[in-house]
Amino acid sequence: MSQDSTAPEAARKLTGRRRREVVAVLLFSGGPIFESSIPLSVFGIDRQDAGVPRYRLLVCAGEDGPLRTTGGLELTAPYGLEAISRAGTVVVPAWRSITSPPPPEALEALRRAHEEGARIVGLCTGAFVLAAAGLLDGRPATTHWMYAPTLAKRYPSVHVDPRELFVDDGDVLTSAGTAAGIDLCLHIVRTDHGTEAAGALARRLVVPPRRSGGQERYLDRSLPEEIGADPLAEVVAWALEHLHEQFDVETLAARAYMSRRTFDRRFRSLTGSAPLQWLITQRVLQAQRLLETSDYSVDEVAGRCGFRSPVALRGHFRRQLGSSPAAYRAAYRARRPQGDTATAVLDPVVPAQVMAGIRRPALPLDQGKPQSDAYAPGRPSLPGQRSAP
Repeated sequence: MSQDSTAPEAARKLTGRRRREVVAVLLFSGGPIFESSIPLSVFGIDRQDAGVPRYRLLVCAGEDGPLRTTGGLELTAPYGLEAISRAGTVVVPAWRSITSPPPPEALEALRRAHEEGARIVGLCTGAFVLAAAGLLDGRPATTHWMYAPTLAKRYPSVHVDPRELFVDDGDVLTSAGTAAGIDLCLHIVRTDHGTEAAGALARRLVVPPRRSGGQERYLDRSLPEEIGADPLAEVVAWALEHLHEQFDVETLAARAYMSRRTFDRRFRSLTGSAPLQWLITQRVLQAQRLLETSDYSVDEVAGRCGFRSPVALRGHFRRQLGSSPAAYRAAYRARRPQGDTATAVLDPVVPAQVMAGIRRPALPLDQGKPQSDAYAPGRPSLPGQRSAP
C-alpha cells in the first residue's frame, strides 16, 4: 500500500516480552550516518512536552563492532541482537552494500521478530536486508529509486515500486531514500498515536507532516549497468535515438525479433520497469529538456518528442511532474539565474546519452555504500495503452 492508503493491521499479536512502544534500530558497520540517525531522532528523544508520546529506543548492533560509518566514525551500540526480542518495531535504516549478504544472525533475528508479531521497517537500502530475510516475498515494497531495478531483479518475488515514498503493508514497511525515511517514521507515529502527535513531531523536526506524491520527479532514467552487455541494448539505443518519431512497444519488440510478451518480460527483468512505462518516461524527459533549453512551443515540443498530440504530452507530463508543460517552463525560467538565456535546440534528435538521463551515480548500481537522495515529490500514473504515447 502507498502512503495515501490506510494501512492494514498487523496479522499477529505481539508475543513474549515484546512491547509495542519499544523500537529497536538495527545498525551495521558501513551504514550511512544520516539514514541511521533518522529513527534514532524520531523514536529516541523524549518530546512528551510537545505532545509526542514516548517510545523506548534500543540501538542494536547487527554484527560485532565497532561499527564504522560515514567519515570514518566509529559507533558502539549499547545492545546486541538479543535485545530485538523486546521490540514491537524493528527498524533497519540502511544497508552498507546492496551486493553484500547481511549477517545470517541478523536475518534470523528479523525473521523471528516478524513471526512473533513485531512490525519490521526497512529505510532506503534497508529493504535489501528485509528481502534477504524473505520478509518481502510476495509483498509490495520500495527503496531508493537508484537501487529499485537491482532489488526487483535480485528478488523477483518482491513487487518493487520505485515511485513511492514509502509502502505500508501492515507489519512490513519500506521507504525510499533519506527524506522518505522521515516520512515513513512520521507515518508510524501517526499510525500509533494519531495525526496530532505526528503533526507535533513534524513541527519539532521542521518538516512537512505529510508529503503527497512520490519520488518519481527525481528518478534518474539511466538503465542498469548490466543492460550494456545484453542484446536488448541495441534496441534501447535505437529507441533513444528515435524518440522524435512515433513508434510503440510492438515496434521495439519487432526490432528485437521477439513477441510482445517475451519482450515485455525480458525488458522488465533487466530494468525493473515495463517497456511502455520506460518509453513514456523517456519522451517526457526529452520534453522536459526541450522546455528548459529551447523556445519551441508546447505543440512543437510534443511533436519532437514523439507524442501523437499536445494533449498526450500534457497528460503524461502532468502525471509525471505534477504541472503542465507551460507552467514547468515558466517556473524553470523564473529559477534560472538572471542573464542566463535559453539556447534554442534546432535538432529534433537529442543524443542518446541525454535521452537516457545518464547521470551516472558516483558508484555503479551494484557497488558501494548507499548514497543520500534528494527530496522527491511527484508520482506518475501511467496508462496501459498499446499505441505510441
